Amino acid sequence: MKIFIYLSLICFCFVAKAQIVTPSPSPLAKIEQKFGIGMITLEYSRPSMKNRVVFGDLVPFGKMWRTGANKATKITFSDDVTVEGKALPKGSYAVYSIPGEASWDIIFYSDWDQPGLPRNYDMTKEVLKVSAIPELLTTTIETFTMDFNDIKNDATNLVITWENTSVAIKIKTDLDSKVLQSIDKVLAGPSPNDYYTAARYYFDSGKDLNVALGWIQKSNSADPQFWKLRTESLILARLERRDEAILVAKRSLELATAAGNEDYIKMNNESISEWSRR
Repeated sequence: MKIFIYLSLICFCFVAKAQIVTPSPSPLAKIEQKFGIGMITLEYSRPSMKNRVVFGDLVPFGKMWRTGANKATKITFSDDVTVEGKALPKGSYAVYSIPGEASWDIIFYSDWDQPGLPRNYDMTKEVLKVSAIPELLTTTIETFTMDFNDIKNDATNLVITWENTSVAIKIKTDLDSKVLQSIDKVLAGPSPNDYYTAARYYFDSGKDLNVALGWIQKSNSADPQFWKLRTESLILARLERRDEAILVAKRSLELATAAGNEDYIKMNNESISEWSRR
């Protein structure tokens, strides 16, 4: 009897915890599209027609639509873009639409984590609203599709297709300015902070101090700061070049005093005193 009760409890627990898994009628899709020197990520659910009339019936004209099924469609831009010529800052957005027979409105809504349409639509979160002209297709698209097409270096189209309708939304990125900034930065060579970071790593890691000294002196010749000069003085002291270390420490002390940084004032005074005794 006890064995029977025990087995019954096991069966009950198994049934209570078991879950039936079935395919979603509107499966989730995720697209990551390299665009310019950034990325666009699109996440949306894909309903199918299933012998239904879609636009004008299942999806009424003139009413806001979640642009898909299930949760709100989410789009993420890693860089600032323009959509149909209007600026849209980088970030994540819910994509809503208002289909029409002659024109569609496409809306980018900042509160993207929505179970479909927001219960209380907030106009202040409507970051951008643009219009696009639908195109009539000669073939039927059974399953709702969003994709990127006509991809160029600085432009692409976000294309919505379903049933016999296609809508293309033009997206552009200011690629030239980003590439030119990158070129200028690389060709200009390392920044003073790059030299400081490299020198500090060499000093902390016990690597070649002469190399570290060259880097920190380049940093301080372009952008002297009390914390950078402090590092230069420590490298010089470790190289047994104490007279030079004291001179650099005094410059660090002067700047630290002007900045009111008590920690660096104390450290420099202690180091100058110590190095002067040897």
